[in-house]
Amino acid sequence: MTSKRVLLKLSGEALADQGILNHPFILSMCRDIYTAQQRGQEIGLVIGGGNIMRGGLDNSGYLDRVTADQMGMLATMMNALALRDALASIGAKVEIMSAFPISGLVPPVDPVHAKQLLAQKTIVIFAAGTGNPFVTTDTAASLRAMEIEADVVLKATKVDGIYSMDPRKHPEAEIYTFLTFDDVIAKKLEVMDLGAFEQCREHNIPIRVFNVFAPGMLLDALLGQDVGTLVAK
Repeated sequence: MTSKRVLLKLSGEALADQGILNHPFILSMCRDIYTAQQRGQEIGLVIGGGNIMRGGLDNSGYLDRVTADQMGMLATMMNALALRDALASIGAKVEIMSAFPISGLVPPVDPVHAKQLLAQKTIVIFAAGTGNPFVTTDTAASLRAMEIEADVVLKATKVDGIYSMDPRKHPEAEIYTFLTFDDVIAKKLEVMDLGAFEQCREHNIPIRVFNVFAPGMLLDALLGQDVGTLVAK
């Protein structure tokens, strides 16, 4: 599937190793992102914060859910700063926009300016999710994809695509190379959070699910190669 402007959704866990940040892997991912951008792709990026704080999984017993989700949004900003510097260190032009702007550090999300930056060969990182509690960064990814008029959402995961069952529990699970949005609903498959999935379905934005840890797969996905599983109409 040919695409020029992509929205890449990275989980915070993809950045982590034993600690908060896996620096060699982050640099490896950034090299693939920069290579794809140099080959003509326009790349927007939404990053999660689960390697630092995931609000919905907080078990402190005292944090309000809104507070926990706000902390999670701030965690995505920390990851965005790391990705920005990693990309800049290898020569990429990159800007961060945040649903939680911080004066002197990160400006607010501006879809019009974001599209201008993308057209000018600048990678745009979107931080802080949607800026709202009770909403995941999957929904932020679908929202930003609509705002920048992306051709596809690329969801980086730990598995090679979408399976008929959890392949970690069921070795006989079948991997799909293509599914329609209706197939996903009929088979009750988990692709993205339901709200995000419905946004992509309504606005006809394909979703490609792939394994970010498989060598070369990130670059192939960014360049529009037929890797992982494609969900489309």
